[in-house]
Amino acid sequence: MAFELQPFDESYFDTAPMKYMIDVNIPVGPETAWAEFTRQNTLDWCRALKSVTYTSAEPYAIGTTRSVALAPGFVKMNELFFIWDEDAENSTYRHAFHGVEANIPGLAKFGEYTEVSPAAHGSRLVWKFAMELSGASLPSFLSGPISAGAFGTVKNDTIKHFASL
Repeated sequence: MAFELQPFDESYFDTAPMKYMIDVNIPVGPETAWAEFTRQNTLDWCRALKSVTYTSAEPYAIGTTRSVALAPGFVKMNELFFIWDEDAENSTYRHAFHGVEANIPGLAKFGEYTEVSPAAHGSRLVWKFAMELSGASLPSFLSGPISAGAFGTVKNDTIKHFASL
C-alpha cells in the first residue's frame, strides 16, 4: 500500500464533501445484526466488495484494524477503527473507521460509521459513508451519482441479506 489517507473524527461523517447514509430497519435483533457486521469476512453479501478481513485479534475495540478489497480485487485499503462501542445491556452497538492507506491514488479520506439499535421489529441500522477525493478527480455532478449508485447497491444487498437470515 503506497497512498496514505488522512485520519478524521466522528464529526467528519456529517461534514465530508461526499457522504452517503443508509438508515433502514432490518428484520433481525441487534445482537444478530452486530454479529454479522463484526465477524471475519463480514460484508460478504455486498457485491461491491471482494473481501473484508479483520487483521487484529478479537476482542475488537478501538484500534482494531481491517483490510478490504473492492470487487473485483484491484482496489485495496487498510482501515483503523477509532470508535467501537458495544452496549449489550441496551442492545446498542456502533463502530467507525477511517482508511489508513490504499493501493491506488485518488482518496484523501474515506471512512464508515455503523450503528445498530433496537427497533419495534428487529433493528435499526444506520450506516454512514464519508469520503474526500484528492488530486484530479471527477466533478461532483458526476462523482455524486456514481457513488450514490455504488452505495445504493450496498444498501440493496444489505437489506436482502438480513431478510434472508
